[in-house]
Amino acid sequence: MTRPGLPKLIATDLDGTLVRSDDTVSAYTHQVLDRVRAAGVPVVAATGRGPRLTELTRNDIRAADFLVMAGGGRVVDQRDPTGPVVLRDERLSAGVLAELISKLEVEFGPLTVMVEALDGHDAPLWGDFDASWPYPTLFESRSRAECLSHDVIKAFARTTDRHVDELLAAAREIVPADMAALTQAGLGFVEISPPGVDKATGLTVVAESLGVDPTEVLVFGDQPNDLPMFEWAGWHRVAVANAHPAVRAAADAVTLRNDDDGVAVFLDRLLSR
Repeated sequence: MTRPGLPKLIATDLDGTLVRSDDTVSAYTHQVLDRVRAAGVPVVAATGRGPRLTELTRNDIRAADFLVMAGGGRVVDQRDPTGPVVLRDERLSAGVLAELISKLEVEFGPLTVMVEALDGHDAPLWGDFDASWPYPTLFESRSRAECLSHDVIKAFARTTDRHVDELLAAAREIVPADMAALTQAGLGFVEISPPGVDKATGLTVVAESLGVDPTEVLVFGDQPNDLPMFEWAGWHRVAVANAHPAVRAAADAVTLRNDDDGVAVFLDRLLSR
């Protein structure tokens, strides 16, 4: 049973929110999340990371009962002692992605494009290498035709002459929502997912499996890809102090920076009331 006065479900983004700038999660944060679960509140990792980073994700949030990955496209229930159960697994078709990239390049000129097609452990991204990519990701240089011949978990696109927020706003005018979902997660790339895929729809799968209403959910985030779950969750929406301005504006409260364990500090105070 959930302790009175607490939400029925807590979901947190990872990179830039729970995970610090040095790519670590503090012992204090792990301890607080263990206390959350001990109070009867399930914990969800809601991340843009694809399934290829499942083991890293499990290490960064060891208390997670569920993983909402790939920005909502992959949902995993980790509570079964016999092994994880995949509740959602979405792909964007190769034909749709090829048409979409063609539409964008007519408007913006040549784009740097990478695709996440494989979900094996540490599987590489394919496509155009870009030195601005912020993580030491395995990468395979592949032709555009080869990248666009596979259904994908997610694709990434950028151009050097537009800020990612500007590119995202313009791309949403070109690409209808029933074709693909577009967002950005602070990596400098527009992220392209199957239609209807975002963190809110991923969390809906979790909430329905638990019989939890969105008004009973507390969420934490820092980037525009967290906005759908901020709009969906009703118990409280909390931004870290280093969050994108749009996320701070959508939040009910702002906690400390990710580097100062802002999520854990907020939850510690909540548990201590």
